[in-house]
Amino acid sequence: MDMQNIESQFTELKSQLDALSKKTPEDKCSMVVFSGDLDKVLAAFVIATGAVAMGMDAVMFFTFWGTSMLRDKAKSVGGKDIMSKMFGAMLPKGTSQTKLSQMNMGGMGTAMMKSLMKKKNVASLEQFLEMAEELGVRIFVCEMTMDLMGFKREEMIDYKNLEFCGVARFLEEAANSKVQLFI
Repeated sequence: MDMQNIESQFTELKSQLDALSKKTPEDKCSMVVFSGDLDKVLAAFVIATGAVAMGMDAVMFFTFWGTSMLRDKAKSVGGKDIMSKMFGAMLPKGTSQTKLSQMNMGGMGTAMMKSLMKKKNVASLEQFLEMAEELGVRIFVCEMTMDLMGFKREEMIDYKNLEFCGVARFLEEAANSKVQLFI
């Protein structure tokens, strides 16, 4: 083999290796949080904080019913149309108003679950949210959902790693994640 042929093969191998390295998923967990139910949102935060504790990056994309738990119960904003006001009134506002997906029983099941969690020293949803922020879990909020439900940026929680975006931005993150979940 001549030197030019070896250089050509080396260049081709390097090109193939570069292409493969771009396809290698990152050590990241990306999840869609579609549900606003207490048990499902808790599971999402357990997974996200667990992923970060294992050295992974974690990204949560809140859309539809999951979005309402990110509203700050202490904030209120004006200038909403009637449909936006109705969604705002009908949906839970913040972490404290989330309910169980099963066995809610008019709020009794949710209260029992929260009491049991406290008794067993399981972090509350509020504590998981704080922990997620401290650990650097990134939260993306779906702008389309916010527009549909009449939520405004000003009424959302203060969270260091919160970004308002569309699905394309989240898919950029999820496309190269080792773990992809829908909750």
